[in-house]
Amino acid sequence: MLSFKMDLIWVCPLVFLYLGVFSFGSSNNLSSRPAVVNIGALFTYDSTIGKVAKIAIQEAIKDVNSNFSILHGTELVAKFQNTNCSGFLGMVEALQFMETDIVAIIGPQSSVVAHIVSHIANELQVPLLSFAATDPTLSALQFPYFIRTTQSDLYQMTAVAQIVDHYGWREVIAIFVDDDYGRNGISALDDKLAERRCKISYKLAIPPGPATNRSDIMDLLIKVALLESRVIVLHVNPDSGFMVLAVARYLKMVGDGFVWIATDWLSSVLDSAFPLPSDIMDTLQGILVLRLHTPDSDRKRAFFSKWNKLTGGSLGLHTYGLHAYDSVWLLAHAIDAFFNQGGVISFSNDSRIKGGSLHLDAMSIFDDGPLLLKNILQSNLVGLTGPIKFDSERALALPAYDVINVVGTGFRRIGYWCNYSGLSTVPPEILYSKPPNRSSANQQLYSVIWPGETLLKPRGWVFPNNGIQLRIGVPIRVSYREFVTPVQGTDTFKGFCIDVFNAAVNLLPYAVPYKFIPFGDGHKNPDYTELVTSITTGVFDAAIGDIAIVTNRTKMVDFTQPYAASGLVVVAPFKKMNSGAWAFLRPFTAHMWIVTAASFLVIGIVVWILEHRINDEFRGPPKKQLITILWFSLSTLFFAHRENTVSTLGRVVLLIWLFVVLIINSSYTASLTSILTVQQLSSPIKGIESLKNSGEPIGYQVGSFAEHYLSEELGISKSRLIPLGSPLAYAQALQLGPKKGGVAAVVDERPYIELFLSTQCKFRIVGHEFTKGGWGFAFPRDSPLAVDISTAILQLSENGDLQRIHDKWLVQTTCSFESTEIESDQLQLRSFWGLFLICGIACFIALLVYFLQIANKLHRADPPQSVSTSPGVSQSGRVRRFLSLIDKKADQSSSGSKKRKVIRSLSDNDKDGKLGWTPKKKQAEMTDMGDIKSSS
Repeated sequence: MLSFKMDLIWVCPLVFLYLGVFSFGSSNNLSSRPAVVNIGALFTYDSTIGKVAKIAIQEAIKDVNSNFSILHGTELVAKFQNTNCSGFLGMVEALQFMETDIVAIIGPQSSVVAHIVSHIANELQVPLLSFAATDPTLSALQFPYFIRTTQSDLYQMTAVAQIVDHYGWREVIAIFVDDDYGRNGISALDDKLAERRCKISYKLAIPPGPATNRSDIMDLLIKVALLESRVIVLHVNPDSGFMVLAVARYLKMVGDGFVWIATDWLSSVLDSAFPLPSDIMDTLQGILVLRLHTPDSDRKRAFFSKWNKLTGGSLGLHTYGLHAYDSVWLLAHAIDAFFNQGGVISFSNDSRIKGGSLHLDAMSIFDDGPLLLKNILQSNLVGLTGPIKFDSERALALPAYDVINVVGTGFRRIGYWCNYSGLSTVPPEILYSKPPNRSSANQQLYSVIWPGETLLKPRGWVFPNNGIQLRIGVPIRVSYREFVTPVQGTDTFKGFCIDVFNAAVNLLPYAVPYKFIPFGDGHKNPDYTELVTSITTGVFDAAIGDIAIVTNRTKMVDFTQPYAASGLVVVAPFKKMNSGAWAFLRPFTAHMWIVTAASFLVIGIVVWILEHRINDEFRGPPKKQLITILWFSLSTLFFAHRENTVSTLGRVVLLIWLFVVLIINSSYTASLTSILTVQQLSSPIKGIESLKNSGEPIGYQVGSFAEHYLSEELGISKSRLIPLGSPLAYAQALQLGPKKGGVAAVVDERPYIELFLSTQCKFRIVGHEFTKGGWGFAFPRDSPLAVDISTAILQLSENGDLQRIHDKWLVQTTCSFESTEIESDQLQLRSFWGLFLICGIACFIALLVYFLQIANKLHRADPPQSVSTSPGVSQSGRVRRFLSLIDKKADQSSSGSKKRKVIRSLSDNDKDGKLGWTPKKKQAEMTDMGDIKSSS
């Protein structure tokens, strides 16, 4: 009992001491916090965003002050100022804020005001938390104290560009308010469209403020109605936006064929002022709208319920209101962290500011502003809009937008866009848990009801209704007028190419106003590359004719689907060949004859080696054996060889060789038959390679790309290239030949050459077509008309009209049917090298196995080496024994069956009688190991 009392006496003072120290430390931390922290709020009270933002900020301050765990008893007090979207008023009100103990400002709402006020905030170290200034040029590098608590328009314009690309449109018209918000947003859109090979074809700026009236808008939209594009992006303020749409409806520009894409200004109105009057909703039918995406949550739903009770349903809550609410909570958490880190709210005068009648010296610098800024940027919390966290560029992470389609009396969400995976029908929160997938197949949206109440996707462009016709350049050809030629006394053209173009245009679902403009002087064929270049310089809107699709031209313009196959060929003079006394040598080339003859000799030697030891027919005096080798090898050509093969290896080699002989014999017979019975044509030029290596002059058509190809691609000197202007010039140059000032051959595109050969029977195409290509119509880059014309050309090809047009203009005479290409009629070694390779491998393997067998016998019969025997003598003796073993007849006892076959072959009296040869009867000698040893 006494011990317990003593312990209690010691413990109680320690407990009181601990509680006292803790209480002192806690009270010291709380006592350093002021009772009130002042913040400012800058926005336009009566704007669509400002009406909602004011209530949201007030409710956020109430919720923060009622939550003791945030500021621990410090009250957050907001001072509101109405900027009225005026940069001047915003600057004045910001200066007034700086005369008080304001530690941060919620706002400004306007990007114009944000640019001005941010300069003041930078100097006085007061953070700006803007929930609605979306101008992408408000950079953290230039304005370090500007913090955007919403998404930059850079991401919104990325979403717009991806929607445009998703539907296959290439040009848009941008209508925007002419201030920092509008100009810089459209500039970002221009950049994002360019990344996808799209562009803004026309920019229409609307003056900001109330200065714009209906007549001004109408004048501007009349210009838009005369343009080609029908995809319009509307990036304005609500007042000017509804005026534009009303005038557009009056001009029937919100109907079938048009596409309107509105940025989030319209979604803010739909969310806050819904339902809108019926006349406004009728104007909005079919419009695509973007809205900042906020993930669904219980906290968000509870706040919406609370909002409806506060406003009585008279004012809806849009996403900018949610961001304004979260901005207050973000600032409250940052202020709490600021105090926890020992931050003190204190201000000091700026010595650079001198006093005067404006009393600017009353403004003071927030001493610990950098610390508060740091805590704001390091915040990581979850608000009504989802996770609030800044990346390295001080932008909110994971930007996302809803894609909305206005339909009937309301609107529906057709998908989402997020910077993580692009367009999708799945909420971004689900995609974040998966690997990013930006493939085109993964970009999806639900079906859209477009203006005019149609589900059919608008084409996105029409020919401008301004009375201006397409200027189509057409070459004036001097030769080959069947393809294109002017009609005398008119401004029209006719020919194969013209008929194809007219037929394709007639298949289009819309009218194409155009006029043909001649290109060239009429004295020589024009340069087609210059014709194509004229499109890029704006001289022509398109070019048609026999224009070859080649690489350097495709870099400048877009071509349609080829409507005629084309490629370079070589045409040369020829002569008819007679059979002659030596015609039997023509089926094979010299290399083929040499290799074939050598193969016969090699096969004879290989079979002799394999049969010499065991077959008496391959034994005897050297002269006899040499004759046997030659006779056996040559007689296999007619399968008349008398000598039997006994060894297995010999039979395998012979079997393979007979198969090779069969193929060679059949090919020779077929080729010789053709030479003797079919008229043969011959030309010294065999194709482009022989022409290139000949060093002789080459003709080409004036204006053709053949000159560039021959000189740049094949490396042929330009001094060898002779320009020729007509089929008559072709014929004359080819008849003269290179020795009389002509050319050895002409290189041109196949359609021209086919027409040329239809009347010139003295020339033929030699070799193969060495380039593959086609003719197409040229249009400017990314021209939608090129795609539609290509589709029409495919339809012409499928329904047979293209072939009928070809037959109408390019009917060939009887001579053209004989214009078969001259090819080499000799059989090349490359056609048979596989057979020779197989036979050679078989011979090599057979000899290898045979010599290994001989070496094995030699090794087993090799006597023990004497100590006194020198290595040199031993080696030479082994070689002699090896050669002797090869030459000796094999042991009959070990190959009885083989010996019997040899005896039967020797007793073939019928064969011997026919040949007049009686073989000597020999006593079979036994070659055993003892004989081998004695020979050494």
